[in-house]
Amino acid sequence: MLIALLPGDGIGPEVIAEAVRVLAAAGARDLVFETAEVGGAAYKASGHPLPQATLDVARRADAILFGAVGDPDCDRLERHLRPEQAILGLRKELGLFANLRPAKLFPELADASALRPEIARAIDLVIIRELTGDVYFGQPRGLRKTDKGLREGFDTMRYDESEIARIAKVGFETAMARSGRLCSVDKANVLETSQLWRDVVMEVSADYPEVELSHMYVDNAAMQLVRAPGQFDVIVTGNLFGDILSDQASMCVGSIGMLPSASLDSSAKGLYEPIHGSAPDIAGQGKANPLATILSAAMMLRYSLGQADVADRIEAAVSRALETGHRTADLGGNASTTAMCDAVIAALG
Repeated sequence: MLIALLPGDGIGPEVIAEAVRVLAAAGARDLVFETAEVGGAAYKASGHPLPQATLDVARRADAILFGAVGDPDCDRLERHLRPEQAILGLRKELGLFANLRPAKLFPELADASALRPEIARAIDLVIIRELTGDVYFGQPRGLRKTDKGLREGFDTMRYDESEIARIAKVGFETAMARSGRLCSVDKANVLETSQLWRDVVMEVSADYPEVELSHMYVDNAAMQLVRAPGQFDVIVTGNLFGDILSDQASMCVGSIGMLPSASLDSSAKGLYEPIHGSAPDIAGQGKANPLATILSAAMMLRYSLGQADVADRIEAAVSRALETGHRTADLGGNASTTAMCDAVIAALG
C-alpha cells in the first residue's frame, strides 16, 4: 500500500518523521512511502504550493499522511500561491469532502484542558465537517470597489442538496457506530444556506430511524462545547462552522497538539493530518507535540488501510505514554518531540 508523505512546512517534517517511526514500530503491514513537497516548501522549490508531481503522487497513493502548511515568508504572495492553498487544492482535486475530527480527553490531561477537569473528562465526540463546499469554495468571490469608491470584499456561502446529503449520511453512519446521537449544527435562523442544510439533514434522517437527531445553532453550539461538552457525541456541520468548532474542541481536550483528523472521499481514501498547523515559531527546535500526527496515522490505518488492530495498539500506546508522565511543552512538560515519540514506541510493548 502506497502512502504519500507530504511533510510541508514548519514542524510538519518533524512530526511526520515521528509518525513514520511509530508505524514501523507498531507493525503496520505492507506500507510503502513516497515523499513529495507541498505548501511553502513546494513554492520555494518549484513556484507552486501544490505542484503537479505532488498531486500525481497523492492520486496514486492509497492514503496521504500530511504534516502542515504555512510559511511567514509566503504571506505576501497572491492568494492562489500561498501555502494554505495546497490543502484546499488537495481536498478539491481528490474529492475529500468529509472531515472527521475526534476530540476525546485522555484522563491524564484533564488538568491541561481549558475547562474544569470535571467538565473536560466528559469529552468524547467526533466533529464531522463538510470540506469542499460552503464559503471557502463558493463563487463569486473577490475584492472590488463600490460605486462610492470603497473597497469591498465578498464571498459566497453555497451548498446544493447533494453535497449536504452526502455529508449528512457520513454523520448518521458515524453516529450509528457510536452511541446513536447526531447533532446537526447550522444557522438556519438567519442563513438560507443553513435552512436548506437543516431541511436536507431532516430528509436524510428518515433513512436512519435508530439515530437520535437534534439541531443546534452554531453560536449556541460554541457555547455548549465549553459549558457541557459531554452532551455531544457526533456533530455534523458545514465547512466554516466545522473549522471553528473543531479548533475550539482542541483546547477543551488540553492542546491543539493532541487532535488528529481524517479527510475522506466517497471510497474511504483519506488524507490524514494533525490540526495544529505549521507552528513556525518552534520549527526545528524539537518542541513540537507529535501525538496528533501519530494519532492521525492510527486513523489512517483504521479508515483507509484496514488495519484497525494496529490502530488500536497505537492509540493505547499514546495513552500509556501519557500515563507515565511524558509531556511536550504544550502539555506543560519538557519532553522533546523525539522523546515523546520514544515514549509511545516504548509503550507499544
